Amino acid sequence: MMRKTTLFLMGAAAGALIAVGASQPRLILEPGAAMAAASDTYRQLNLFGDIFERVRADYVEKPEDSKLIEAAINGMLSSLDPHSTYMDAKNFRDMQVQTRGQFGGLGIEVTMEDGLVKVVSPIDDTPAAKAGVQAGDLISKLDDTEVKGLSLSEAVEKMRGAVSTPIKLTIIRKGADKPIELTLVRDIINIKSVRGRVEGEDIAYIRITSFSEQTSESLKEQIEALTKQIGEDKLKGYIVDLRNNPGGLLDQAVEVSDTFLDRGEIVSTRGRNADETERRNARPGDLAKGKPVIVLVNGGSASASEIVAGALQDHKRATVLGSLSFGKGSVQTVIPVSGNAAIKLTTARYYTPSGRSIQAKGIQPDIDLVQDVPADVKEKAEAAGVDTTRGEASLKGHLKNGEDEKTGSPAYVPPDPKDDTQLKLAIDLMHGVQKNAAFPADPKAAVPN
Repeated sequence: MMRKTTLFLMGAAAGALIAVGASQPRLILEPGAAMAAASDTYRQLNLFGDIFERVRADYVEKPEDSKLIEAAINGMLSSLDPHSTYMDAKNFRDMQVQTRGQFGGLGIEVTMEDGLVKVVSPIDDTPAAKAGVQAGDLISKLDDTEVKGLSLSEAVEKMRGAVSTPIKLTIIRKGADKPIELTLVRDIINIKSVRGRVEGEDIAYIRITSFSEQTSESLKEQIEALTKQIGEDKLKGYIVDLRNNPGGLLDQAVEVSDTFLDRGEIVSTRGRNADETERRNARPGDLAKGKPVIVLVNGGSASASEIVAGALQDHKRATVLGSLSFGKGSVQTVIPVSGNAAIKLTTARYYTPSGRSIQAKGIQPDIDLVQDVPADVKEKAEAAGVDTTRGEASLKGHLKNGEDEKTGSPAYVPPDPKDDTQLKLAIDLMHGVQKNAAFPADPKAAVPN
């Protein structure tokens, strides 16, 4: 059956609409209440126009029209919820880079030090690594532009660019008598959202930092590589670390969940209208071949991370360990608009396979263990006005979800694994050093859906 599409007519046919479906088009006159509401809306738009003109004419300094309009758009979207925003052309491009997981660039991880760009590390097999850029190098010039005076984001923007285009770096290196000049040619750089290593000689540890277009394929590569490195017979299981993962693409969250599932619903999204409900289901084929899985979460695990944790938890395919997740249970759709810009608009809520909405509630771990935050880290965070406990429910204007909203948990992961109590417990459970009724998860105990 053809889905009904509604077209609003303006001009001579204002106040009427045409409903187009399987039958002939029909003219439907709007009832009085709807007409009155529309009239009130137009009065409000006229009010906006009056204020806009007054600001343009009488403000103490001549404002830029484009900035006034952009501020008005931002105000409208931010009044809806914390995740609906306007993206200008540059922000839209940056978001596309993050979601694609690749860009034209040099392949260096950088930070800022004393006004210069400091190389944290070159990425293997990239233009930077091939040219001999080293960790600790200070970049003082990009082509003929002095780095001092630029922000880190401005410097990064200059280093990125079209593939096959050159850029000259002037580098200050410890031990070198004079600055080093290197000319690099930009290439496609893949953002590594998945990294893996062997823990305790027989556990595959996989860290997923975001959900970009490359994530599910990178996950499969890591599973294959770690299984080969450890040996399938020796492999105890998988620790999937989603801590401080802010989310990303919904489709990738579905694919990552599907990697560990054979069947069943992964997530459902529900919009304003009942006919907008969509359900995503797993396909046959558990790449982990039934091996035990532990998923690590904390207060920084949000959105797509919570979809994965919730799906594997509901299907009893994994044991979720850590502290309460962030609680972002809404879906944003990116809609391009004129001027190469876009809006990110909240269009649906998502639900776990058992029908749970985690909006402002989060995923409650099967094994609750809050990572202690060191006193000096707390002090620095407080001085900067940053709360170490994170959660959707604490955001101004968040979508409400009943009376039992929860405030999240700390989003701290120690830089040294030996101080990581959540990871230690996961390893001890895998090795049988510690016992818990929630591990290993038993898929047979899952409620059918």
